[in-house]
Amino acid sequence: ISVCVSVYFESNTFPKAQNVTWSSINFKTMLTWSPKPKDYSYTVEFYEIGQSRERTPHCIRSTETDCDLTTELKDLRASYKADILSEHMRGVTSDLIEHPYTTSERFSPYSDTVIGRPEFKLEVDSDKRKITLHVTDVPTALYNERKERLSIRDVFKDELQYKVIYRKAKSTGKKEKISKSSTIELTDLDRDVSYCFNVQAYLAFRSTDKQLGEMSHIQCSPEENTSIFDEYGAGVIAGAILIIILALSAIIITIVMCHRRRKRVKNPGKEGHPLNHV
Repeated sequence: ISVCVSVYFESNTFPKAQNVTWSSINFKTMLTWSPKPKDYSYTVEFYEIGQSRERTPHCIRSTETDCDLTTELKDLRASYKADILSEHMRGVTSDLIEHPYTTSERFSPYSDTVIGRPEFKLEVDSDKRKITLHVTDVPTALYNERKERLSIRDVFKDELQYKVIYRKAKSTGKKEKISKSSTIELTDLDRDVSYCFNVQAYLAFRSTDKQLGEMSHIQCSPEENTSIFDEYGAGVIAGAILIIILALSAIIITIVMCHRRRKRVKNPGKEGHPLNHV
């Protein structure tokens, strides 16, 4: 009885971890919880569903309330859980057989990590009717065997798509386009009109609430200053100029003729005077 009482007492000495949460963006995966320990520590045991438990050295008898499991979850498509054990501090021995612990929710890096905000560049075609978006695939926290950093394209391959939301700069109406490529061409645009764009990663295989990544910053194409030649055409403008020149010429000729007529009236010449008698 005394042994059972001792085990019960010790097992209830330390509080269980609370608010256990997976936090993952671009495959940088952290497990967090509370509260901050005072006279005890935490140990994290993680495991692929149906497989053996594992530990990572920096999350054993730790006083921190987070654990970086980015490199530990090697099979990205697998589902994992973790137990956060409340234990004695390092260097303290205990006869406890089972420590109080809290189990996390299920987590799969491939299906659950948040895809961050992408960056892109705009290229306006010479005819002003096509705009091409060049999207930079977001880098992840993962590396290959050659220590090269992987992008989300390297991980998701053909399953990665991009959703583009665009509108005229002076309008609230929006259009959308889904593209499998990181180079996205938009051709249903009005000439010489400024358009604004947002881009986000799109993963159709995921549950609805996790299909879209973070929205990019908005970018707008330059607003063209339409010249009078673009608006009316050179032929129309040349005709208008010719009409104006002819009208001005007619006005000038009329003014000159009127001026001469008035001059003759005021100065009629010799025939306007009687002959002098000899």
